Amino acid sequence: MARLVILGAGIGGHTAALHARHKLGKQHEVVVITPNSKWNWIPSNIWVGVGWMKPEQVTFELAPVYAKLGISFHQAKAVSIHPEGNDKSATPYVTIEYTDPSKSGTKETITYDFLINATGPRLKFDATPGLGPTGNSLSVCTYGHASETAGVLAEMIERMRKGERKKFLVGTGHGTCTCQGAAFEYALNLEFELQKAGVRDKADITWISNEEELGDFGVGGMHIKRGGYVTHSRIFAESLFTERDLHWITRAHVQNVGENQISYETLDNEEGTADFDFAMLLPPFSGVGLTAIDRDGADITSKLFAPNGFMKVDADYTAKPYEQWKPTDWPSTYQNPDYSNIFAVGIAFAPPHAISRPMQNERGTKISPTPPRTGMPTGVMARLVAYSIADMMNGSEHPTHESSMANMGVACIASAGAGLFNGTGVTMTMYPVIPDFQRFPNTGRDLSYTSGKIGLAGHWLKHILHHAFLYKAKAKPFWRIVPE
Repeated sequence: MARLVILGAGIGGHTAALHARHKLGKQHEVVVITPNSKWNWIPSNIWVGVGWMKPEQVTFELAPVYAKLGISFHQAKAVSIHPEGNDKSATPYVTIEYTDPSKSGTKETITYDFLINATGPRLKFDATPGLGPTGNSLSVCTYGHASETAGVLAEMIERMRKGERKKFLVGTGHGTCTCQGAAFEYALNLEFELQKAGVRDKADITWISNEEELGDFGVGGMHIKRGGYVTHSRIFAESLFTERDLHWITRAHVQNVGENQISYETLDNEEGTADFDFAMLLPPFSGVGLTAIDRDGADITSKLFAPNGFMKVDADYTAKPYEQWKPTDWPSTYQNPDYSNIFAVGIAFAPPHAISRPMQNERGTKISPTPPRTGMPTGVMARLVAYSIADMMNGSEHPTHESSMANMGVACIASAGAGLFNGTGVTMTMYPVIPDFQRFPNTGRDLSYTSGKIGLAGHWLKHILHHAFLYKAKAKPFWRIVPE
C-alpha cells in the first residue's frame, strides 16, 4: 500500500484528491491536510462581496465528502516537510498542527510515499502598511472577508440613499500583486450594484493597479478576436471602464493605506494620494511558510522552496534577461527536481519568471504583476499530477502526464454585474497562457482560440458554472464530466 498526502484543499488540492481517489485502488491511501473545514468556490466570493450571495452558497463542509469517498481528512496546517525522514527512519513525513477545535494546537507527523503541495498563497496584507481587513481596507480573498465587505457596502449604500456622496477605491494594494482579475470583477460588480440601488450618481469609483496598462491581468495583455476584428485587451478594458464611468490609475504601487486615504508611487516616479470611503484592495501573495528539514535535522528550505516561499518544480529558474525568457522555461510535470515523490500545483509552485514584463521605477520599487496560476490552470495541472502519481504508485518510474501553461488554453468568465435578467459577464479565452512569439510572431497567442465577448449570456454561463463546480467538488454522481 502507498500513501498520497495532499497539503491544501482549495481548487488544486481538492481536485487532485478527487481524481487520485478515483484512479487509485483501495489498497492505496489518499490523505488531505488543510487548515479549513470548508471548501470555498473562491471565484464566487466576488458575488458574496457585493451581497448577491451568502457565504453558505459558496462553501460546504469537507469532512462528509471525504468520508464518502474514503479519503482521510485532517483539519490542520502543515508546518514542515521531512523528505528524507529522520535519523530513525528514511520514510518521508510532514509535521502538522491541528486547527480542528477539538485538537487545536496538537502536533503530529504523517508519513507519505507521494506528496502534493497545494497549499495556495499566504495573503501578505502586511506588505503594505494599513492594508487588509485588520487595517483600513477590505478584501474578497476569503468568504469571510467577502461577507464583511458586503456588510460595509450595504452601510455605504444606506448612507448614499440619505444624500451622502462616497468615494470607492478598488484594485491592488501593492506593486507586486497578482489576481488583478478578481479586483477587476469586483469593480464592475460594485458599479452594477450601485446602479441597482439607485445611488450610482452619488459614487465616484476609481481603479488602482500595478498593471502597466488596463487589461494586462498579469499575462502581458492579449490580442483578442471580437465582433469580427482584432483588438487589444487594453482597448477592451478601457471601453468597459469608460462605459461605466470608472476612473483608473495604473502602473502604481500602494505605499500606505490610511484611514481614508492611500499614498502611492508610479513607474513614472510620481507620487500621489487618493481619498476613499470604501477601499477593496487585494494583497500580494507568497508561499505559506513551510520549512524543509533533511535526515540530519538541517534546514533545507532553500532547496525545496524559492525565496518567495513557493515550491521549486521542473522549471528553468536560471536568472536571465526578459528578452531571453522562453515558454519552455515553464514546468510541465510539477515534480520537484530533488525529490521525485514531491509535486506542487496551482499557486504553490514557484513560477520561473513573470509573464508580464518586469518593471521598476528609479527608486527601485518593483511595479508589475506576478503571474496568475489560479482557476482553470490550477484544476488542470492538479488533475494531471494526480494521474501521474496514480501511475507512479502502480509502477511507472516517471510522471506520465504533462500540463505546461505554455501549451495550455484557458477560458475565463468575469462577472460584470450579477443579475439574472440584466447582468453581464465577460467571456474570454486564451491560448496559450504563456505567450509564444516563435509560434505566433505577431501576438504571442493563437487568435483562433483567443477571444473576448460581453453580454447577459456570459452571466448565465458563469452562474451555471458556479453550480456545476460546486456539484463537482461535492463529488456527486457523474462529477467527472464537469471540466476543470
